[in-house]
Amino acid sequence: MDEQRTGETGGTTTAEILRAPTVEAFILTDDGVFPNNRKLPLLVYRKVLNPDTPDLTAHVQALFAENHWGGSWVNAIYDFHHYHSMAHEVLAICSGQAQVQFGGVHGITLTLSAGDVVAIPAGVAHKNLGSEGDFVVVGAYPQGRKYDMCSGHHGERPEADKNIVCVPLPESDPLYGPAGPLMEHWHP
Repeated sequence: MDEQRTGETGGTTTAEILRAPTVEAFILTDDGVFPNNRKLPLLVYRKVLNPDTPDLTAHVQALFAENHWGGSWVNAIYDFHHYHSMAHEVLAICSGQAQVQFGGVHGITLTLSAGDVVAIPAGVAHKNLGSEGDFVVVGAYPQGRKYDMCSGHHGERPEADKNIVCVPLPESDPLYGPAGPLMEHWHP
């Protein structure tokens, strides 16, 4: 990624928004209720965004779009377990902090803070357990792919399982493009 490039939202450079990534990877497997994803790890980019960037949400949306992650939205994370069987998802924490559970009730709980970004593979359940401050998230999907909302109810599977294995891999990392960490972790 060209570190001196300016975004669509003004004179702020990519280098002022992005920091060198420190990535944590977690494989979350089927727990009987939520399929999760036994092939692709959940990726947590710690403190990768500069939370002091003015209008960070707009910069993140532009960065996602530039890297072919579309259908972006600004909100928070739902307070119930849910997953998407038709798309992967990226969540950028632009302000505040939250405890988020991934993988269902027997999964992992992580504290996500302003500056963190999470790449969630199709099938991985996630739930906001509680947030602090003005918790704001920008989310998006590879190539703006259509997504569904599944919540672990009886009858969702095996259709959701079939969908998950058909979801294509992203063409680029949502922050760093074709050479980003997601490509290393998700592409064989």
